[in-house]
Amino acid sequence: MADDSATKKQSDSKQAAAVDSTSAKDDASAAKTREAQQKSLQSFASLIGEWRGVGQPKRGSNRDAWIEKTEWIWDFSKSDVSILGKIQKGKLAKSIRIRTSTNEKEYVVELESPGGEVTKFKTKVDGKKVIGESAAGDDGYVRRMTITQLNDKRSLLLLEKRRKQQSFYSRIAGIGYTRAGTSLAVSGNGEPECIVTGGKGTITVSYKGKKYYVCCSGCKQAFDDDPAGILADYRERLKEEKEKKKS
Repeated sequence: MADDSATKKQSDSKQAAAVDSTSAKDDASAAKTREAQQKSLQSFASLIGEWRGVGQPKRGSNRDAWIEKTEWIWDFSKSDVSILGKIQKGKLAKSIRIRTSTNEKEYVVELESPGGEVTKFKTKVDGKKVIGESAAGDDGYVRRMTITQLNDKRSLLLLEKRRKQQSFYSRIAGIGYTRAGTSLAVSGNGEPECIVTGGKGTITVSYKGKKYYVCCSGCKQAFDDDPAGILADYRERLKEEKEKKKS
């Protein structure tokens, strides 16, 4: 009986070790995936920060116009990385999320309406524009979204629609945004740098008595969840950048 008990303990120990090994491999694979997603989403990093938007159903007219506030943040989870726009008092949407796609040249933008309905747009980056088109909805209309980054302080969002069998788009509404807060840090100008994404650091965080900077509430949450891991990645990034400069 004693031999049987010892054998069972050895078997259980081997199974536990195998589970731990598999879990470690899965965690490493997920970390690599999130790192690749974050790198791909740098095309949209200039959106990070707070914006004040003026929406107009009709161009140049204040009829039915509205004012909204959008905060773009990095959103980190165990499974993926995305860029999330949280909107206050918006008439077109209460959130916009940008994700990577299986196609490296495309992205997926998810627009959540004030009523909670989500429309997905397959998008491509065209210079300073992000242009995406949705599948036809239950109403028979295809939607198109265009985000244009005019400069560091001005951006535009245009939402249009067309019938599935037509090619001409009609305007739903446009929103002109003015930056109210952050921008990317400019290399070498002495500005604080976000230790999570490399953006302009505007929020202070601390770990073991030392102060660091992050660029948005999403990065602050990521830091708070795993400060040691974030700092290790940051130091590794600095090391890689230093090596690149040498070469």
